[in-house]
Amino acid sequence: MAAAKRKTSRSREHLGLLFVLVVVLCLWQASRISWEMTPPWVAEAQNADRAADANEPPAPEKGKRPDHSHPAFSQRRAERLAMVAKQIQWRDVEDPNVLKAMRTVPRHAFVPPGLQDSAYYDHPLPIGEGQTISQPYIVAFMTEALDLDPNSRVLEIGTGSAYQAAVCAEIAREVYTIEIVEPLATSAAKRLKELGYPNVHVRAGDGFYGWPAKAPFDAIIGTAAAKRVPPALLKQLKAGGRMILPVGGARGFQYLILITKDAQGQLHRKNVMPVRFVPMTGRVQESTGAAER
Repeated sequence: MAAAKRKTSRSREHLGLLFVLVVVLCLWQASRISWEMTPPWVAEAQNADRAADANEPPAPEKGKRPDHSHPAFSQRRAERLAMVAKQIQWRDVEDPNVLKAMRTVPRHAFVPPGLQDSAYYDHPLPIGEGQTISQPYIVAFMTEALDLDPNSRVLEIGTGSAYQAAVCAEIAREVYTIEIVEPLATSAAKRLKELGYPNVHVRAGDGFYGWPAKAPFDAIIGTAAAKRVPPALLKQLKAGGRMILPVGGARGFQYLILITKDAQGQLHRKNVMPVRFVPMTGRVQESTGAAER
């Protein structure tokens, strides 16, 4: 009788150990499957953003930074992470602040509703009024070229949807952006306010003249192709500043031009890459003499 009880007790112990082993194996398999289903760039992005936050100096004028409380910031995040990993980092954009900004700004909120499913594709999209929102990689590349920091003051020529302005505003102190198409300027200002960008200032007007009242600027970015670099923009660029914009050449070819101004005020110009942007309109289209009078 006692032997039978001991045998039953050992059987129960064995069953208990077997049950625990099965549970452990199931949990391990579930965690392995979960890891395999989660793209590796998700954890990499989270770690990179934390590192960028840790290294970022205190932002001036607290309360005037993007607040990210709008629901759009939490939507389609997986698509943004994939966009940065596959389209932007893959092409050697490395600035951690730029990568974080591209992972943060909800690009789908800057395109028409019918195009939101295409918002994170690797190409530009129409936004109305004959204008486009630039390819994500080009936005990231141009932003990186400006070498922004939390104290930078940026001038943008060609607001469009305001996506480029929002990306710059994630890094810089203030962004001043000018749009010649008044309906786009109005909708961009409204969109930026709704999304919570108090450090972006929109004005309807001709970007050929820049924004003299707010000059000089640490960085200037143009998002429409000019026949030549407007002289006013060169004057409004601070010593030590950087400007990037597309410039049209012979036979319709366009190049991104990077211009730097040294401490002595001397300008240095470099052709960066061939591009295709919508043309800049306004005074820049007139002859040189007429435009500069």
